[in-house]
Amino acid sequence: MTAKVSRPSGIILLLGLVMTLAGLSTPVRVDAQKKKAADGVRSEMIVSTEWLAKHLSDKNVVVIHIAGDRKSFDDGHIPGARFLSTKEILTTRNGVSNELPAVSDLQKTFEKLGIGDTGRVIIYGENSGLLAARVFYTLDYLGHAGRAALLDGGIEKWKTEKREVSKVADGFQTATFTPRVSPSVIVEMARVRDLSWQSLSVPAPGVSLIDARPAANYTGDDAGGLQRPGHIPGAVSIYWMQNLVSSENPAMKPVTELKKMYSEAGLKPGDLVVTYCRTGMQASHAYFTAKYLGYNVTMYDGSMSEWVTSEANEVIKGKDRK
Repeated sequence: MTAKVSRPSGIILLLGLVMTLAGLSTPVRVDAQKKKAADGVRSEMIVSTEWLAKHLSDKNVVVIHIAGDRKSFDDGHIPGARFLSTKEILTTRNGVSNELPAVSDLQKTFEKLGIGDTGRVIIYGENSGLLAARVFYTLDYLGHAGRAALLDGGIEKWKTEKREVSKVADGFQTATFTPRVSPSVIVEMARVRDLSWQSLSVPAPGVSLIDARPAANYTGDDAGGLQRPGHIPGAVSIYWMQNLVSSENPAMKPVTELKKMYSEAGLKPGDLVVTYCRTGMQASHAYFTAKYLGYNVTMYDGSMSEWVTSEANEVIKGKDRK
């Protein structure tokens, strides 16, 4: 049955005409949304150091400093930032490290950080943005990434620009954080097996697998701690550090450069992108970048550490996808 589409009322048409003649901003916002949709880039996923410096005192902005321990935070952090330990967002499950903890545990973690259901969350941390990307992925899993962003260039760029740092941990209140779990951001091993086959066996597969580890891990020349070195069949190699200007300046490369790199690797607009690495950490940055560029993306959190445990899973050595 075809749904009946009602025509706009005369009042609505008149209101639109009045707004247009008055030069109000609604038509401009619509054009901006169309431009964003056409470009595909989710530019709201990163903020500049300049933007953050201007919004540090905003009550609806929370800044997270993520690290393995407090040393880097205590040595000097962005004023007002709140410390988050990797131990609070990672766990080991079935022998596989760096897995997502239980939703209830993550909820308590973010509530203790004073992160509620509204406001902006800006993330930076150690390892050239790698840990920050993992926090973003965690928030995406919990349904809150729409208001989260990475600080482009991280504290490295902040310090290079000689902006203020603090050694004082400011106090803050806890908040109520409501998880809205998005299971689509995680893909399990059995599904990866199917997608791997699809990427190699279907003329227009509509799926791309990204191995975010260094090239030597992908080829198997460096086992990287795995008993069965190599990569998942069908995967392409895009080391996560290739997304950045450099380790000294861990800002994202220009969008045009990133799009070219991903296109040359074989990714097509509209593809489902599956990222993985060894334990899900490097894959988090690949996940962030693919989403930033507008791809529909999911992550195999178990990654190669889990993949190689099943003899039914093929592991490819060398530079070829298969």
